[in-house]
Amino acid sequence: MDQQIKDPSIVAPGPVRRASRWPGILTGLLVLAVLAGIVWWTRQQAAPQQAGGGRNAGPMSIVPETIGKGDIGVSLNALGTVTSLATVTIRSQISGYLMKIDFKEGDEVKKGDLIAEIDSRPYEATLAQAKGNLARDEAQLKGAQVDLTRYQNLATQNAVPHQTLDTQVALVAQYQGTVEADRAAVKSAEVNLAYCHIVSPINGRVGLRQVDLGNYVTPGDTNGLVVITQLEPISVLFTLPEDNLQAVKKRLKEGAVLPTAAYDRSGATKLADGSLQTFDSQIDPTTGTIKLRAQFENQDRSLYPNQFVNIRLLLDTHKDATTMSTAGIQRGVPGTFVYLVNADSTVSVRPVKLGVTDGDRVEVLSGLVPGDRVVIDGADKLREGAKVVVRSAADTASPAGAAKGPASGGDKAGGTGDSKAGAAPDKAGGGKHKRSEDGQTK
Repeated sequence: MDQQIKDPSIVAPGPVRRASRWPGILTGLLVLAVLAGIVWWTRQQAAPQQAGGGRNAGPMSIVPETIGKGDIGVSLNALGTVTSLATVTIRSQISGYLMKIDFKEGDEVKKGDLIAEIDSRPYEATLAQAKGNLARDEAQLKGAQVDLTRYQNLATQNAVPHQTLDTQVALVAQYQGTVEADRAAVKSAEVNLAYCHIVSPINGRVGLRQVDLGNYVTPGDTNGLVVITQLEPISVLFTLPEDNLQAVKKRLKEGAVLPTAAYDRSGATKLADGSLQTFDSQIDPTTGTIKLRAQFENQDRSLYPNQFVNIRLLLDTHKDATTMSTAGIQRGVPGTFVYLVNADSTVSVRPVKLGVTDGDRVEVLSGLVPGDRVVIDGADKLREGAKVVVRSAADTASPAGAAKGPASGGDKAGGTGDSKAGAAPDKAGGGKHKRSEDGQTK
């Protein structure tokens, strides 16, 4: 039995079966490596074609713009707050019961319109008393003056002592002073009586009422009766950096009227047009800015006090300047450049030097001349010498053209960075548009 156990023919088959698995494993690994290499090589070959940068790639759909000439404004932008030119808190000048309120909240009032009435009876009585005192003292003054005339005649005849004459002169002067005081008391009573009728001192809009009918009002009331705010015209206070002060000062000194436009919080909607009035007499040292005031007619009431607005101050205008849309400006290694559309339906990189920007228009100082065509849409994948096909901006925004995109399958031909739904109509519509313009077929 021991010999059978030690017999090599019985023990050897185990290791032989384990060694037979290695060739299969090595073969599988080799197959996987070959497949991975094929996939990598395929992707490397497909990448340049997808980039669309080769000279053999299909034409790209673009929207051009023709460079022209026009006026462009030199504007300064700032943040401002609407401020009323006059805000009046109506308070009572006298004490008394509020007998009448002659306005409605939100009413438009004119200067001199009645606002409220205070009980006038006590002040009428005071006026009557002052007039009575004045009449009494005037009568006494008249009698003293008659006596003085008599004493003066007697004094010339030495019929009356000089002391009596001097006493009468002093008495007349005393009565004259009393009469003057009485007349002042009458005027004071008349003024107080007039204060019983409270009128508006300005043209403006009445705010919310601060006191109700029947209340006892006094000059010391903090809130007053109501607040009247002038809305026509109205002003806007805004700040500019101190570096802009000299340019603004120079234009105002020349007598120029600087147009000022107020825009809403988003800066997209114009609210009102006005003009710059003046600037402050000192610069704020903490911020390095200076305050300016612009005035607006505000007839449509688009501006209200304490409203936040964006201000655009037109400082100057460059006449007959070469201008283009800011959408065509590109920035990269050449600096600031544009894609110029050539006559052979290719594009070339053209460096440009820019001037001032006014909204979506920019001044071109050099690099372009009127009549040149530059790409303003579809420039994402353009390269020097790339073929292009021209489409109009209306084709890009057309809902019908966008709907035809998936059906036409033209996204492969015109990679412009647009969505797949919009690339197909660019291809089809762009080719037709090109034939209609210059008779060439792409």
